[in-house]
Amino acid sequence: MTTTVLGYPRIGAKRELKRASESYWAGDSTAAELDAVGAKLRRSAWEALKEAGVDQIPSNTFSFYDQILDTTVLFGLVPPRFAGIAAGRDDRDSELETYFAMARGRSDAQAMEMTKWFDTNYHYLVPELSPTTRPRLVGRKPLSEYTQARGLGIETRPVLVGPLTYLMLAKNASDAPEGWDRLELLDELVEGYAELLGELAAAGTEWVQFDEPILATDAGSSVLAELERVYQRLGALSPRPKLLVQTYFEAPDPESLEALKRTPIEAVGLDFTAQRTLGTLSAVAGLGDKILYAGVVDGRNVWRTDIGAALATLTSVLGLASEVVVSTSCSLLHVPIDLDLETELDPELRARLAFAKQKAAEVVLLGRALTDGGESVSAELERARAADAVKIPAAFVNQRVRARLDALGADPSRTDYDQRLKARQGATGAQLLPTTTIGSFPQTADVRAARAGYRAGRLDQAEYETRMRAEIDRVIALQEDIGLDVLVHGEPERNDMVQYFAEQLEGYAATKQGWVQSYGSRYVRPPILFGDVSRPEPMTVEWITYAQSRTDKPVKGMLTGPVTMLAWSFVRVDQPLADTARQVALALRDEIADLEKAGIRHIQVDEAALRELLPLREADRKAYFDWAIGSFRLASSGVADTTQIHSHMCYSEFGQIVAAIDELDADVTSVEAARSHMELVDDLDSIGYRRGIGPGVYDIHSPRVPSADEIEASLRAALRAVEPAKLWVNPDCGLKTRGYVETEAALRNMVEAAHRVRADIAQGE
Repeated sequence: MTTTVLGYPRIGAKRELKRASESYWAGDSTAAELDAVGAKLRRSAWEALKEAGVDQIPSNTFSFYDQILDTTVLFGLVPPRFAGIAAGRDDRDSELETYFAMARGRSDAQAMEMTKWFDTNYHYLVPELSPTTRPRLVGRKPLSEYTQARGLGIETRPVLVGPLTYLMLAKNASDAPEGWDRLELLDELVEGYAELLGELAAAGTEWVQFDEPILATDAGSSVLAELERVYQRLGALSPRPKLLVQTYFEAPDPESLEALKRTPIEAVGLDFTAQRTLGTLSAVAGLGDKILYAGVVDGRNVWRTDIGAALATLTSVLGLASEVVVSTSCSLLHVPIDLDLETELDPELRARLAFAKQKAAEVVLLGRALTDGGESVSAELERARAADAVKIPAAFVNQRVRARLDALGADPSRTDYDQRLKARQGATGAQLLPTTTIGSFPQTADVRAARAGYRAGRLDQAEYETRMRAEIDRVIALQEDIGLDVLVHGEPERNDMVQYFAEQLEGYAATKQGWVQSYGSRYVRPPILFGDVSRPEPMTVEWITYAQSRTDKPVKGMLTGPVTMLAWSFVRVDQPLADTARQVALALRDEIADLEKAGIRHIQVDEAALRELLPLREADRKAYFDWAIGSFRLASSGVADTTQIHSHMCYSEFGQIVAAIDELDADVTSVEAARSHMELVDDLDSIGYRRGIGPGVYDIHSPRVPSADEIEASLRAALRAVEPAKLWVNPDCGLKTRGYVETEAALRNMVEAAHRVRADIAQGE
C-alpha cells in the first residue's frame, strides 16, 4: 500500500524561514543567503519524509511567501505596477525585490490584496487579471526544486496549483472591462502548464500533482464545463508525467468526479475527513481504473488519527479504484512540525496529539497495516487506538460551565440599535468620523524581551508590570499627541490575540514550538482547545483600567471573539463547534461584564475569522451563521445600552458575510478594506447596513506609509456608500508587526485626512 502526504511545513523547526526572510528584507543578508536557507529547509523536509518511510514525497510545496504568488510569477502574471521595480536588472536580487514588493508593497506600489485560503487561517495573495494579461511560462521553480531533490537521491512529486483554482481565486484587475470573465485566459494558461509538464517529463518526473480545491466549493459547478476539457488537454500530452488531480477541505460534486473519470489522468485525490466524501465516491461507483489518493489523516488539526475509523474507510474504498494510496487530507503546512519538541504539555493531552512529523508516521502506519494485514504493526495500532482523541477524559469536562449554559437557554440579544444609539448620545461623545486603531501597537524589542524575561523568571511580577505600564503610558501619550479620538492600550502584554486569552482560560493548552505559518513571515502558535472552557479570573481588566486612568479620552477594552478563538485554535473533536463556541462566549461575557463595571464604555470583540470558518458549501452556511452569530451575541449582549460594542474583521471576501456582519449587532465594525479598495462598503450599503463601520484606510501589512491625500481619497470613497455619522476612521488591522516610525507617520496622516474630510462635511461640501 503506497503512502504519501500532500505537503509539509516550510518554515523550519526553529522558524529559520522567518529569520532569513526578515533579514533579507532588512538588507542584512543577500539573495544567495536567503536561497541557501530555502534549499536547506527543502532538503530537511524531504529527508524527514523519506526517513519516516513515506513512499511518494511532494516537492514545490516550499515558498518564500505563498504558493499562489509563486504561480503568479511562474506564469508571468505580475501586475503592471510592479513591472518597473527592478527594470534593467537581471539578477536574483531583482527577482526577489519584485516578488516581495507584490507581497509587502513599496512606496511606489501598493501590495496585492491578501485573503484567506478557503476556510483556513493561511493567506494567499490574490492575482489581478485582465484581458491584456498574457499567461506564459517564464519561471522554473517547480523544475529547479524537483532537480534539487533528485540530486539528493530523492524522487519527488511536484505540486502545482491547478489552473481552474488559480483563475477562480483571482480577481479582475482595475482595467478589466465590467463583466469580463477570467476563464477567458484558461486556454493560454493551460498551454503554460503543458509546457511545464513537458520540461518536467524531460527531467524524469514520474508524477505531478494538480491541486484543485475549487472543486470542493460551490464554485466548482461553474467550472465543470471546463474541468474535463482542461484535463483532457493535459492528459493527452506525450510524453508527460502521470497526473494526480487533488481536492481537499470538502467533497467535490459527483459531476466533477464523473468529469475527471472521463479524462486520461491517472489519479484523483479526495479528503476523507470531510463527511460527504465517501458517499460522493460511492455515488459515482468509484473511480474505475484510476488510482485513489485517500486523505484519511487530518492535515488541519493536531489530534491523533482515529486509526480504527481510518482503516475502516480505507478498507471500504479498496474496491472503488484500481489502487489506493494512503494520504493526508491536505498539506501538513496547517499544523506544527514536531510534537517531540513539546515537552511541557500534560501527558494525558500530549498522548492524543500528532503534529506533521507524527502525521506522516500515521500515514505510514496505516499503509503498513493494510499491506501486512495489521499483524506486523499490531502493537503500534493498539497504542494508537489507546490514544484516540475522540475519547475525551472526564477530567476535561466542567459540569458548572455546562449547567450555566443550560440555564441561559436561547442566546440573548441587546435592545434595538437605534435605542442604544439614542442612549449613548452625550454619554460617550459623538465626534464625526472618529479616529481610532484596531488594538495593538508595535511590539518593540524591549517589550518582547520583558515578556520573555518574565516567562523565564528573570523578571519578577512587579518589575514586569512596571515595564508594561511604562509602555502603556507611552502609547497613550503618543495617541493623544497624534490626536486620535478613541484610544487603545497597545497590548504590550499580549503575545497573540488568541494565545493570550487561551493561556488564561481553563480548557486550553499552549505550545512552546507549535508554530504555523499564517502568511509570509507571520507565524502563530494556535493553542489547543481540549476541554470545557471557563474563565478563572479577569483577563484584561487591570491593564485596560490602568490605561483609562492615564487619559480623559475613552480607551477600548480589547477581546477576541468566540468564533476567532475557535478558528485560530486546534479545537476538540468530541462535540459540535457550536457547543464549544458557546462555552468560549460565556467566558467572554463574564470578561465584558467586568470591563463595563470598571467603567470601560468601548469594548471591542474581534471576530477576524468570521468569514474564515464559513463552510465551503452554501447548504451548510445557515447552521454555521446561527451558532457563530449566536455565540457573539451571547458574549456581547449583557452590557448596558450606553456601552459601545465594537468588532473587527480582516482579510476575507466580506461580500459573502455582509448579512452576518449586520446580524452580529455590534455598534461599530472595523474591517480590512485598503488592499481591496473599499469594495466592502458597497456590499454593506446594498443590504442597508445602519451601524457604525470603520473600513481600513491603509494597509498595515505593508511597510509603506500612505500619504494624507491617499487616505483622504479612501475616506471620500467610503462616504459614497456610508453616511458620515456611521463612518469610523482606522487602519485595516492591528499595528503589532510594524515599527513606530512608520506607524506614527501613517497615523498622523490618517488623522489629518479625517480632519480635512470633517471640515468639508461641516461646510456642507
